[in-house]
Amino acid sequence: MAARGKVRFLPMGGILDRYLAQGFLRIFVISLVCITSLYLVVDFFDRISAFVDSGASMGTIIRYFVYKAPASISRVIGFATLFSALFCLGMLTRTQEITAIRSNGISVQRIALPLLILSLFICVFTFFWNEALVPAFAHQAQTIFKTEVKNKQQQSLFGTADIWIRGEGSFINIDNFDTPTSTLRGITIFLLNRDLSLRGLMEIPSARWTGRGWEANEITEWHFLPDGKVTNQKVAVAPPISETPEDLKLLARDADEFTFFDLQKQIFDMKSKGIDAAPYEVDLQVKLAFPLISPLMILIAIPFALRRQMSGSMALSFGVAMLIGFGYWVLSAFCISLGHNGALPPWAAAWIPNSIFALIGLFFFTAEA
Repeated sequence: MAARGKVRFLPMGGILDRYLAQGFLRIFVISLVCITSLYLVVDFFDRISAFVDSGASMGTIIRYFVYKAPASISRVIGFATLFSALFCLGMLTRTQEITAIRSNGISVQRIALPLLILSLFICVFTFFWNEALVPAFAHQAQTIFKTEVKNKQQQSLFGTADIWIRGEGSFINIDNFDTPTSTLRGITIFLLNRDLSLRGLMEIPSARWTGRGWEANEITEWHFLPDGKVTNQKVAVAPPISETPEDLKLLARDADEFTFFDLQKQIFDMKSKGIDAAPYEVDLQVKLAFPLISPLMILIAIPFALRRQMSGSMALSFGVAMLIGFGYWVLSAFCISLGHNGALPPWAAAWIPNSIFALIGLFFFTAEA
């Protein structure tokens, strides 16, 4: 046995590492299932009025939450990692196992190493989970909510570049919908005859919602005459768009419905048309920053978990996890909001919360004797 106080090197993959990893993973799986279920229950009660008002069937509700589950798992996986580390190491502290391990000259940093490695695997898993599964399932969940709960017809197609709306005797193409200012940009309205042949089009640089309808400063209308000639004129009419901003928000795709590469294409297309893509650039950076929550939570959890006051209490572990997790989400939501509004650069909006929590975690982790 090594002398007390002397730090001893311990190769990776031994009995101690397997013991810690198995204990952590067992709690992690259970807590992930429980927290995801709790998240879905809260989401259900948040939307229950919409379900009741629309008369949605139980089958519709169940299908909606089945498709919502992958995105919910993605959102709570960092919290589950934090709680699992707090409870796992707290139990070892309570049973004096941490004291016995450290009396053999094994440092706190070495004890935590298998958990940090596992958290990096969780980080990689989260990124690919968000890319492979979440977008398709989130899109299907939103489709069910829009068409079966909100009873909105699928008359609009929101692709990675454009918005298409089927209007009365027309098709409407919109390059971008700016939700904070309720402004449409790059509008082209294709006017159709009864046989669906093209009789003309309208070009509108931008239109703003006034509360009663859409208002545009400049509209150019093109007419295709039977003899093949084309004429154009400036007109002062209200854009023939019946959808309100609320309709467009309901039909719009959330960031969860894009993969990382889809979002990159969206940004490229918008910039090529001279449209500000800052909100989408923030969402793109968030897709990279978000999976790193798990290693950050492990770094922060270790100093708390090894305090004797924690003593493996599930209630206390959950309370501390709630406090830390809530602090992260408040800071993250605040920074992302600033990024969407242009007050912070996209990279700063996404990475400031991670940077602050990384510095806090590293400080306490390296300071732990």
